[in-house]
Amino acid sequence: MKNTSGERKGRPGAVRQGGKGKQVGSGGQGRQALEGKKPTPRAEDRPYHPAGKRKAAQDRLVAARGRAGTSAERPIRQQQVAGRTTKPKGDESEMVTGRNSVLEALRARIPASTLYLAARLEMDDRVKEVLTLATRRGIPVLEVMRPELDRLTGPDSVHQGLALKVPPYEYAHPIELLDQIERRGQKPLIVALDGITDPRNLGAIIRSVAAFGGQGVVVPQRRSVGLTASAWKTSAGAAARVPVAMAGNLTQTLKAYKERGLFVLGLDGGGDVSLPGLELADQPLVIVVGSEGKGLSRIVTETCDAVVSIPITASTESLNAGIAASVTLYEISKLRATR
Repeated sequence: MKNTSGERKGRPGAVRQGGKGKQVGSGGQGRQALEGKKPTPRAEDRPYHPAGKRKAAQDRLVAARGRAGTSAERPIRQQQVAGRTTKPKGDESEMVTGRNSVLEALRARIPASTLYLAARLEMDDRVKEVLTLATRRGIPVLEVMRPELDRLTGPDSVHQGLALKVPPYEYAHPIELLDQIERRGQKPLIVALDGITDPRNLGAIIRSVAAFGGQGVVVPQRRSVGLTASAWKTSAGAAARVPVAMAGNLTQTLKAYKERGLFVLGLDGGGDVSLPGLELADQPLVIVVGSEGKGLSRIVTETCDAVVSIPITASTESLNAGIAASVTLYEISKLRATR
């Protein structure tokens, strides 16, 4: 309908309230911007800054040493740690190969279903003991031709004429592993792996743990190697003596260990703490070793109390994961013996 009143008709809601006059102020909404930002927190007050981590670890160290010698109440056991898994799904029987590995497995009474012996194998003391132990335990002994043994163990295996068929490895639970260590009255020294995929590295780390007084290894359920026959072989039988636990979630497991009084130390070339003379060496420890290429993951790094680096020459870019773990365990073992 056409407007005939001569008045200007505006759109609904567009009428100015109050007309012309003094403009209302902002009410102080921009005052904070004019006053400037608040002071930047000190590095040691920022929890994810290396200085903040060092301060938190130092505070925990002082508190731990203050409790030493007292009858402090034992921390409550964590009931849930990212799901309990004893072995990965879909695993089949493994072949443990090589005279030392087979002998150590039998000495440790690892469950086994069959012992394979190459035909016309030269007998030495190890082979004789292997046959004696297998016979006592009632394990069937099958003599096969070498081509058949090569086929059973795989093309890359050096079986030395002996192979032991074992069921899938029964992994410990990370918290039960810690419980067993504490029941024996030992100071925990555990190595956790963050994305290690080479079974030879796992075997070498297990061997180093056994050599330098460690009590166990923790592997993640995903994106990590398990205790395969190749890892058994590289460990030279140490896998029969050092328990391996599987964590459904490595970060949650590390946090649970921290609540139980353990200090978590990550290994990285760019760490903020140098390994020689490590101050935390005499404390209950978890050493986290990163993957061969990427190192420690971000979330695991944030969980660590400190990131430790091993001094090396400028001509060497980095150390193999197994070697880095071995050097670190040796240094901690040496420092514990002198304190």
